[in-house]
Amino acid sequence: MERLYEKIRKEGTVIGTEILKVDNFLNHRLDVEFLDLVGREFHTRFAGEQVDSILTVEVSGIAVAVLAARYFQVPVVYAKKHSSKTLSEETYNAEVFSFTKKTTYQIKVDRKFISPGDRVLILDDFLAKGQAALGLIEICRQAGATVVGAGMVIEKDFQEGGRMLRDQGVRVESLARIRYMDEERIEFMGGGADAL
Repeated sequence: MERLYEKIRKEGTVIGTEILKVDNFLNHRLDVEFLDLVGREFHTRFAGEQVDSILTVEVSGIAVAVLAARYFQVPVVYAKKHSSKTLSEETYNAEVFSFTKKTTYQIKVDRKFISPGDRVLILDDFLAKGQAALGLIEICRQAGATVVGAGMVIEKDFQEGGRMLRDQGVRVESLARIRYMDEERIEFMGGGADAL
C-alpha cells in the first residue's frame, strides 16, 4: 500500500529507534477515509478465507477492525483491558505485556462472543513484540476457535513479533513492514531508505 508508506513518511514521527508515532491518522486522530482503504485491503488479502468474526484489542485496533468488518460483513469483538460492571464473569483471559506502556494487562473477552469452531481474523494497528497478538491467539485457543490469520497495519520487522507468529504457523499480512527506523529515516522491507 503505497499510500500507507506515504502517510508514514509524511505524518509519522520516529522516537529513537523503536517508537513510531502515527497518531495523526491511525491511533489517536483517525483518518476514516484512509482507514476504509486499509479495511478494504485486509478484505482483499484475506478474501480466500472464511471469517466469522474479527478480533482485536482495545483501543487502537478497534477502528481498523470496524472498517475492515464492513467488507467482511462480520462482527468485531475486542478484548477489554479493564474490567467493568457490564463485563460478564464468564470470560476468556490472557496476560499481555505492553512494552510501550511497561504494563501487564489481563485482556478479556466474554465467552458468548467467540464459540468453538469459529474462524477468527485478528487485526491490529501495530505488530512489534507480538504480545497483544499472542494474547488474542490464546483467547481463540481457549474458545476452541481457529485463527485464520493476523492482519497488521504496520509491522516493525526488526522486532520479534512477526517472526514468532509466523514460526507458530500464523498467516501474517502486514500492510507496511519496517526493516529499520531512526529519527532521520525509515527503511521499508522490499524498498530502500526513505527520509522523514
